[in-house]
Amino acid sequence: MILWMKHLACCLGHTHCRRVSQQVLHGHGTIFALSSGHGRSGVAVIRVSGPSTSESLRQMVRRIPPPRKAVLRRIYFPQSSEAIDKGLVLWFPGPKSFTGEDCAEFQVHGGPAVVTAMLDALAELPGFRHAEAGEFTKRAYMNEQLDLTEVEGLSDLISAETEAQRRQALRQMEGDLGNMYMTWRRRIIKCLANVEAYIDFSEDENIEDDVLDHARSEVQVMIEEMKGHLHDNRRGERLRSGVRVAIIGEPNVGKSSLLNALCQRPAAIVSPIAGTTRDVVETALNIGGYPVLLSDTAGLRETGDAVEKEGVRRAIERAEQADIKIILVDASKFSSAYTNCDVDKFVRDHLYDLGVMGGTQHDDNEAERLMPDGGDAVQPEEDRQTLLVVNKCDLVPSWTPDFPPGDVATATVSCTTGEGMEHFINLLAERVKRGCGNPLSGNPSLTKARHRHHLTRCVSHLESYFSVEQETDIVLSAQQLRKAARELGKITWKISSEDILDVIFKDFCIGK
Repeated sequence: MILWMKHLACCLGHTHCRRVSQQVLHGHGTIFALSSGHGRSGVAVIRVSGPSTSESLRQMVRRIPPPRKAVLRRIYFPQSSEAIDKGLVLWFPGPKSFTGEDCAEFQVHGGPAVVTAMLDALAELPGFRHAEAGEFTKRAYMNEQLDLTEVEGLSDLISAETEAQRRQALRQMEGDLGNMYMTWRRRIIKCLANVEAYIDFSEDENIEDDVLDHARSEVQVMIEEMKGHLHDNRRGERLRSGVRVAIIGEPNVGKSSLLNALCQRPAAIVSPIAGTTRDVVETALNIGGYPVLLSDTAGLRETGDAVEKEGVRRAIERAEQADIKIILVDASKFSSAYTNCDVDKFVRDHLYDLGVMGGTQHDDNEAERLMPDGGDAVQPEEDRQTLLVVNKCDLVPSWTPDFPPGDVATATVSCTTGEGMEHFINLLAERVKRGCGNPLSGNPSLTKARHRHHLTRCVSHLESYFSVEQETDIVLSAQQLRKAARELGKITWKISSEDILDVIFKDFCIGK
C-alpha cells in the first residue's frame, strides 16, 4: 500500500498527491524540536508542528493563546502539573504557518535544564515525537508553503557566512529563482497546448493556421533565454561554495607569508628553508563580503624528493582548479627579468617555467586560456582572473615598477612591512566580486548543480522539438515539450522520486 501511494504521488505530481505522500511518509504525528542554537543562551525557542499542537498548549499552558500573538504564560509538565518556566507562547493555526500545519513556539529561558525539561514534557504527550533534521521545512514543502528552490535558498541562508551569500540566498528563498523557472514552465505548457490543439482540431479547420509558427517562435525565444541563464560562468554556484584562490610560485617567494597576512593569523608555517610547504594549506576568508577559499601551495620546482614532488603535483592541480590564480614572484628576480614592459609575456613565460601550462614548448592556445587578455579564449571571464603579485619590494627600494595600463592586474607588496597590501586586497576583492557578480542585479543565478542538470536537459528537449516538428512527427514534437516541462518541474516541486527529497533535506539542522 505504501509503495502504491508513493508511486501515485510520483506519477501525478499535484497538490493532493504531495499531501497524500506526506501523510504516508510521516503519518499524522506531531513533531517538536529546539529551533534555536544549542548551549546556554538567554532565550531558547522550541517549535511544535502537527495536528495535536493545540493539545500541547492546553496541557502545558492550560489554554490556547490568540493566534499569532505572543503571550507570557507559565508552562507546566503535562502529568505532574509542576511548573517548568515562564515564557512567551505563540500559536499559529494552519495553514497560515511555516509548515502549513498547526504550529506553536515556546520561547523559554535558554539554560540546558529548562530546554531539557521542555523537550521531556513534550515527549510525554501521546503522538508527539522529536523532529528529524529538516522535517519542519520538509513539511512546509509537502504542504506547498515552499517549493524546492525556496527550500534550498533557506538552507543556504542558514549556512551563509558572508553578506553576498546572504543576499543571494534570501533572494532565492523569497522565490525569485523558482518563479523564473515556473514562468518558463507555463510558457512551455502553453506551447504544448497549442501543438495538441493543432493535432486534435487542424483537420476540422477550427484552429488558426499559424498556431505552430507561434509555438516554434516561443520555443526558440525560451531556448535563448535558458542558454543565457546557463552560460553564467557558474557565478551563483561559485558564490554559494566560495571562490577558489590559489597562491602559486617558486619556493621562498613568500606564499605562506601572503596567506598569513590575508588571514591575519599564522595559518601556514613560514621558514627560510625552501620546500617547507609540502601540502595544500587551505583557509576560508571573507573578502569584501564574498566567500573565498584561499590555498597556499608547495613551491614549484624540479625535485627528487618524493614527498615534495607530490606537493608540487597537488599545487599544479590546485592552480588548474582555481577560479583566481595569484602568481607570486620575488621582487629582486622580477626587477631584473622585467625589462620590456610586457607583463603578459612575463606571466606566460613564468607559468611555463613553473610547469603550470604543461607541454614541452610554449603553447599560444594554452597561454590564451590561462592569461587574462588571451584573445578569443573559451572562458574569457574566468581567464581574466589572474593576478601577478611582486613580493619583497622592501628589499629593492630603488626599483619603482611602472606597469603600463591594460596589462595583467599587478600589485607590489611586502609581506614583512605590509607595504602595498591594501592595494592588493582591493584588487583581489574586485576580482572576486567580478567572478561572483552582484546577487541582487539581473535575473537570479543558478546555485545548484541539480538546477543546471535539469535545465540543460530541458534545453535539449526544446531543441529536439525543432528536429521532429514536422507534419508526420507532430505527436513526437509534443512529447519533447512534455519532457521539457517535466524537467523544469523537477527543479521546483513536480519531482519523480522521493529520493531527491532525502538529498535536499539531509543537511538541515534539527528544528528546521
